[in-house]
Amino acid sequence: MPLDEFREEGFLVMKKPIGNNEVRILEKAGEEAESSLIIGARASLQAIYDAPAYQDLFHRTLGQSICWDERTTVTVDQVVHSPSLAPQWIAALLALGARVVISDEEGGSSILSEHLQHNIAERGKLVTLRLPIEMPGRLLGEAHLARTPGDEPIVAAIAAVDLVDNRVRQARLGLTGVWKEPVGLAQAARSLEGELLTKELIQQVSEEVKLEVNPVSDFRGSADYRREMSAVVARRALETCMKGVD
Repeated sequence: MPLDEFREEGFLVMKKPIGNNEVRILEKAGEEAESSLIIGARASLQAIYDAPAYQDLFHRTLGQSICWDERTTVTVDQVVHSPSLAPQWIAALLALGARVVISDEEGGSSILSEHLQHNIAERGKLVTLRLPIEMPGRLLGEAHLARTPGDEPIVAAIAAVDLVDNRVRQARLGLTGVWKEPVGLAQAARSLEGELLTKELIQQVSEEVKLEVNPVSDFRGSADYRREMSAVVARRALETCMKGVD
């Protein structure tokens, strides 16, 4: 699929194909599309760490427990195929609504979360990841629990909440350390949609998260501990979002 022919879900056409190791911003043009961050499949995690968009979030999710040597050698393609290499960053991508472009016969793109449930290699080669940026009314929050600041988080939450007239249009909550899989989206966040973002509603959603997750015990934390902490990090991430409400 020629990348300069791509247009879907509000993304812009690429006039110049992106290199497979590039990270580039595609500026908004007109009213029909949003600016987007385009990430080549062979881009390193360090290139994403240095990207000119979502810097605070990417620094948090790639700098907590992934050293510089790993960030310079591990690629986007490797992480998408093996999310355990950088689960917090994948959680951020899920919360941000990342889409993947695959070099298959059908062309187009699909939501990253769908591909984490299937074998990407069966469809084709990963070409790019695309993230909408400069979204009006978008609020972000992150929370995690770890034994020390340099340790990989035991559980973590990344929240993205899109507001229209102070009501939630869309909400996504990526979680790590609370399922058999390294990372996933909590469906409980959908309870926020159409509502005002309040402490009471956030508390309700965090309790729903605790019922939804299915963690596995290991040497860093029992399943019961992870389940209880899933509600804590979900609440903290969403409360961080609430601080940005006018």
